[in-house]
Amino acid sequence: MAGFSVRDLDALRIVPHPAVTLLLEFGAGSPVLDCAAGRQQRGSIVAGPGLGSAGAVRARGENVECVQVRLSPVIARAILGASPADLDGGVVSLGDLWGREASRIREQLGDVSSWRDRFVLTDALLARRHEAGPPVDPEVSWAWHRIVVSRGLIRVDGLAAEVGWSRKRLWSRFRSQLGLPPKRAVKLVRFDHAAHRLVAGEGAAHVAADTGYADQSHLHRDVMAFTGATPATVADEPFLAVDDIAWPSRGTTAMPHVPRELLLGRRPEARRPPL
Repeated sequence: MAGFSVRDLDALRIVPHPAVTLLLEFGAGSPVLDCAAGRQQRGSIVAGPGLGSAGAVRARGENVECVQVRLSPVIARAILGASPADLDGGVVSLGDLWGREASRIREQLGDVSSWRDRFVLTDALLARRHEAGPPVDPEVSWAWHRIVVSRGLIRVDGLAAEVGWSRKRLWSRFRSQLGLPPKRAVKLVRFDHAAHRLVAGEGAAHVAADTGYADQSHLHRDVMAFTGATPATVADEPFLAVDDIAWPSRGTTAMPHVPRELLLGRRPEARRPPL
């Protein structure tokens, strides 16, 4: 999880990520997601894996304060109380899933004064809901782990044989419990790894050759399909630029505050946030 406090968030392009995103807002303002076909979502939301494909989703708002949690699809069903498949790669209001509990968590986050306390509160909430929720099948969890560990460099046809299931059974359970089919999961995980290497300054040709793409044109097509932008443009995306600060270990470390300069693509002044 990571904490964000942004005075003026202006049309930030959402780049697809292989996780279920839980956004818990509590500030004076309210984040707004502008989605495809003119749809909007305000306030606390839940988004399925791969949100933002083709560059169709932008975030904006004033005086936005929120805790953002990236949930592995393997545990998301238990925590949400609904399958990520019900999100279908889109966005739903947290209130629609959790009812009054969504309002209570907003009030509780607003009542505490430090980011550390907000993280502790959020962690306790997630742990409680996870214990009460249904787990995914071990075979599905294992297949997801194989895809992530390989960074998308795995043949999905072999996954079913490895877990001892038929292809049809694994595909059905994987899709219904994690929210996307195995082939889509492989493409999303591979893209995420490649995109962060582009952000790190590596050349597109080298990234394509080293991350399992047939050639640079193949990488270009995938990046365009996921983001609506070219590899050169994606390398400068503020949404991706904050990842190594907000999630230094890619999802395992929290940071209380991400400076607005980074969201706008500029380096912040040399200062460390309070921990």
